[in-house]
Amino acid sequence: MPVAISATLAANEALDHRRRAGLPVLPLAFGEAGLPVLPALERELATAAGRGAYGPVAGSTDLRNAAAGYWRRRGLPADPGLIVAGPGSKPLLYGLLLAIGGGVVVPGPSWVSYAAQTRLMGAEPIFVPTPPGEGGVPDPEALREAVTIERAAGRKVRCLVVTLPDNPTGTLARPETVRRVCEVARELDLIIIADQIYRDLVFDPGTDYPCPSRYAPERTVITTALSKNLALGGWRIGVALLPEALRALRDRLAGVASEIWSSTSGPTQQAAAYAFAEPPEVVERIATSRRLHETVVKAMTERFTAAGARVARPEGGFYLYPDFEDLRDRLGVHTSAELSALLLDRYGVGVLPGSAFGEPPEALRLRVATSLLYGETDEQRYAALNAQDPAGLPWIAASLDRATEVLTDLTAGLGSAACDERERVAVIA
Repeated sequence: MPVAISATLAANEALDHRRRAGLPVLPLAFGEAGLPVLPALERELATAAGRGAYGPVAGSTDLRNAAAGYWRRRGLPADPGLIVAGPGSKPLLYGLLLAIGGGVVVPGPSWVSYAAQTRLMGAEPIFVPTPPGEGGVPDPEALREAVTIERAAGRKVRCLVVTLPDNPTGTLARPETVRRVCEVARELDLIIIADQIYRDLVFDPGTDYPCPSRYAPERTVITTALSKNLALGGWRIGVALLPEALRALRDRLAGVASEIWSSTSGPTQQAAAYAFAEPPEVVERIATSRRLHETVVKAMTERFTAAGARVARPEGGFYLYPDFEDLRDRLGVHTSAELSALLLDRYGVGVLPGSAFGEPPEALRLRVATSLLYGETDEQRYAALNAQDPAGLPWIAASLDRATEVLTDLTAGLGSAACDERERVAVIA
């Protein structure tokens, strides 16, 4: 089947093309953490550079022990023998979907790859809307209804993917909502895949984190990686934790891994083992990064809110998800794809349309990522990490001000006028 390039990667390439052409860009499309590598992790990687041999399919003993400790410190039982490592959480997710088989329920909206990977398996994703203001999990009653309808039509539905906090909205579902989702999953015998790649970036450390394993430990698989909390997206390392009740699934996942990636990079595993052990410098870097993400994403949220968009306040990560429905008549566009194209073509602003995340095309919602605004050089990025007021740094303030300029112009009714002119020319032609 034809496979289009991921919407996030495609948007990033479009912005790079404009940048190489000498055109100004405001990069708000790609969800890369945008920060320097922690020097201690660079040293760990360098010391392991000689590890060129294949390793165990499930990952090294050191890495799996370190990952088990990471989860135990968060109150979860974790057996290293039930952990599988992979070259990023995205391949692990796909491996899990293949090992489970059948249809997949995904929240609407949700990260672009959940639906895309389901289609790669030859199935259509089952989108179930999220409750208002609670991204990453489906509405419990809508979940029950959707799965019941699918099964009545003869389709097998075996798993549900949730994200806490979520991409694209940056919001975190309430514990009560997650509990009810888990109850429905148990009732329907669904395996829950809990993508927790943003867990360490929840802004309020005192938040009651609603891990599905609290409510349905026997059917919850947890995945995470180091690409967001430690900005190691290019290192490609992730881990999955399965419960004892799903040991057979763990073995099937290892079998899938043996035929796709064989084993994860040995040097990267050694550095990841160091990171998951959480020495003080790792803990400090994550805390500093979290504060930076929170400051900038909230500052950008204020800019979109001031322009008249409706935005649920982000609670973790570096995303916001503005809704332009109240401004539809002024914008002169009919779909989120048209709106994102207008922002790119006219203003050089890269964002992703809500339709990329499973939303109806006519819903005027956009995914905005702020994590590439921290600087063009490591010197600037370190300054952003260490600043008391990173939003006040000249290069970050300039990006925020540019967003205000664009939104002011966009919502001034010019979009509608331009649309009317295009329609007039089309009629004359």
